[in-house]
Amino acid sequence: MQIKEHGYIFSDSKDLLKIDSIHNLSTESYWAKNIPLERVKILIENSLCFGIYKEDQQVGFARWITDKATFAWLCDVYVENEHRGKGLSKKLMSFMIFHPDLQGLRRYQLATLDAHGLYEQFGFKALQNPERQMGIVVADVYQAESSQ
Repeated sequence: MQIKEHGYIFSDSKDLLKIDSIHNLSTESYWAKNIPLERVKILIENSLCFGIYKEDQQVGFARWITDKATFAWLCDVYVENEHRGKGLSKKLMSFMIFHPDLQGLRRYQLATLDAHGLYEQFGFKALQNPERQMGIVVADVYQAESSQ
């Protein structure tokens, strides 16, 4: 799938992804700080990925971890600083949420520090019964990998 709007291209083609640009998100994001390039390659390989492009530059990225049958987890959403404030995140969300591989699922989930307003526009809300959610969090895992 691909759409063009106001000089930007939104695409789900992995062939267009610029791995180095995606890897650079580690310098700006709180969720992937110091992620090794090899990890980025693996996450792309195993996810449903979306990019935003302006001319030949990748300016945005997001991915869904999904079984394409029951569940999808949205993560690693970003738009480069100089392209923010133009509605690109909203357009990307609209593009992704209607993707054929994400229809008919029983749960769509994400975690965010500061973008609740964006995601609420697309039907996301605080989880019911959050006490049922569990996880294992390994703090600074990429820091440990890079020092080995």
